[in-house]
Amino acid sequence: MSNISKKVDQQVLRFKSISEHLLAQRNATQPKSEFNLSQSPKTLADAHGVQQLMIALHEHAPIGWKCLTPREDGSIIAAPLLGKVVETQSVCQIKAVNGQALIEPEIAFLLKNNLPSGKHYSEAEIDAAIGSTHMALELIQPRFSQGYKANHYERLADGLSNQGLFIGPQIDKTAAYKAASIPITLTQAGIKHDYVGVHPCELPQNPLYWLVNYLSELGIELKAGEYIITGSYHGVIKVDMDTPLSVVYDNLGEFEVSFSS
Repeated sequence: MSNISKKVDQQVLRFKSISEHLLAQRNATQPKSEFNLSQSPKTLADAHGVQQLMIALHEHAPIGWKCLTPREDGSIIAAPLLGKVVETQSVCQIKAVNGQALIEPEIAFLLKNNLPSGKHYSEAEIDAAIGSTHMALELIQPRFSQGYKANHYERLADGLSNQGLFIGPQIDKTAAYKAASIPITLTQAGIKHDYVGVHPCELPQNPLYWLVNYLSELGIELKAGEYIITGSYHGVIKVDMDTPLSVVYDNLGEFEVSFSS
């Protein structure tokens, strides 16, 4: 066996060890996604390799992807959604964090067509592949121990704290594409909280356009039925468990959901 083959085999074993560790943390009572120094992902290639093995080892196919456009320093924000998708149900199961549900309000894009890899897609082609747009809540689960400072590639490999996705009602596609900001109202146990939701990438479709072509260059096909979320309108919001929550996106839609462990 050549030295190159040995290095490839060692890399595969390393990625497999990391992937199995990270998948196990998703079901742990007290997750600890941190690694020892020899195992820690240190490059973007490491993070992508781990993500692809996690997809292969996970019991379900990905429900989609989360992303932002690249940061000013060039950092990539893109990870497969390996949790469960809950579509417009009154109760949504979630792993609580300190007795609360952690959510992020988003707009989700649902693909109606496959987008095979290996080609560059125009914005019009990507728009045509989107079957519908929806109110959505990303379900959040921090999996690194408190106080552990994970590097960007560790967080990327771990899935950027995603544990699933709640899909709310369909919203008008044209309105979704104009949603640079959304007044959001959450009401629970009679207490109302108003938020000025602002998209971190100006418009929610901007990261969508970037992600499709980024994954295509990596040889990753997006498939019909997958959801793509492209950035939170207000970061993480903590809400109570087992208590009905009303969610209103002003002039776009509303729904009610209760989170259960």
